[in-house]
Amino acid sequence: MANVITIEDVQTILTQPGRSRLVIVKVVTSEPGLYGLGCATFTQRIHAVAAAIDKHLKPFLIGRDVARVEEIWQMSMVHGYWRNGPVLNNAISGVDQALWDIKGKRAGMPLYDLLGGKSREAAHVYVHADGPDPSAVLERVRGYVAEGYRFVRIQMGGYGGATDRMERPRGAPDGAYFDPRVYQREMLEMMAFVRDGVGADVELLHDVHERLAPIDAVRFAKACEPLGLFFLEDVLAPEDIGWFQRIREQCATPLAMGELFNHPFEWREVIESRWIDFLRMHVSQMGGITPARKVADFAHLYGVRTAWHGPGDTSPVGHAANLHLDIWAPNFGVQEWYRPNEIEYAMFPGLPTVENGYLYPNEAPGLGIDIDERLAAEYPAADIVETWTQTRLPDGSPARP
Repeated sequence: MANVITIEDVQTILTQPGRSRLVIVKVVTSEPGLYGLGCATFTQRIHAVAAAIDKHLKPFLIGRDVARVEEIWQMSMVHGYWRNGPVLNNAISGVDQALWDIKGKRAGMPLYDLLGGKSREAAHVYVHADGPDPSAVLERVRGYVAEGYRFVRIQMGGYGGATDRMERPRGAPDGAYFDPRVYQREMLEMMAFVRDGVGADVELLHDVHERLAPIDAVRFAKACEPLGLFFLEDVLAPEDIGWFQRIREQCATPLAMGELFNHPFEWREVIESRWIDFLRMHVSQMGGITPARKVADFAHLYGVRTAWHGPGDTSPVGHAANLHLDIWAPNFGVQEWYRPNEIEYAMFPGLPTVENGYLYPNEAPGLGIDIDERLAAEYPAADIVETWTQTRLPDGSPARP
């Protein structure tokens, strides 16, 4: 009988090397020197995730066989009885990614080899171009193109657009205000301006961030069709999924969706119905590598491609996990890339690098990434109250961020 390696400890590391607060999970094994890392980052609720890991998952996991990744994922999901929520899913995901990291290290293989091997050598990435006006956005896009990027997401004034001309009622509370009608007009004008400026060879993307009413989303997606976007992201909120059918019936604008999805019923319908073209799930939000690889296989049957969520509030460990899925999946589309800073590269040795618009994995076993815990401790996670998610319409009504 082979020597069984068990889980000896589960640790949470909270750190903030950039704008986002990160939650890293470290699973320590009974084999000296063998451990795995995972991303459990839910940046708006880091302490809730850490408590879920430290107070609930850790006691449940100590002593379990690290090789039984599937069983551990299944039992972790149902052990709390209530399931498929962002706090628990992120906690489980951190452990799941760490166990896959350990499995790769034990096998002496990168994760993409464990999943089935490479479908490509590197992953096309897209970066974010924002600015206060169309000319500024165009200038930034041209700068990215000069660096070798061929996919660029274009925004103007942040999500929801600029708000400096908005009239609010007397006594309206503070918040991140936006006007959906102004947003639609100004974004369409900006996107047309940028398309004219860069031509057809640059792939342009745009993120609505679920800020439109469903009927406005239909109109907006139709208006985007002549612009030839690579995809339009989050044109609807998860609560309005059924409206994707209306959009699909009326235009051919490629659609991407999923970063807020927690539950299989949320992604299953849009895949089976072929209402979207790209899956945007946040791998830690959906529960880790174990469900992500299954969903990628399922989506492949329906011609839906992957475009995993990859902002700054996915940790470098999470980005490494995304990349291994990208390298393996036959139905990979494009990967969001947040351009890490120098501190993040120092804190996370093995963090992937971009060359000429492609993100390359390394050949190290497992996820191929580590953490400098001393450096992480020098950048503690701040306790803040988020402002950008306190979104409001012009009259002060609360709105989705």
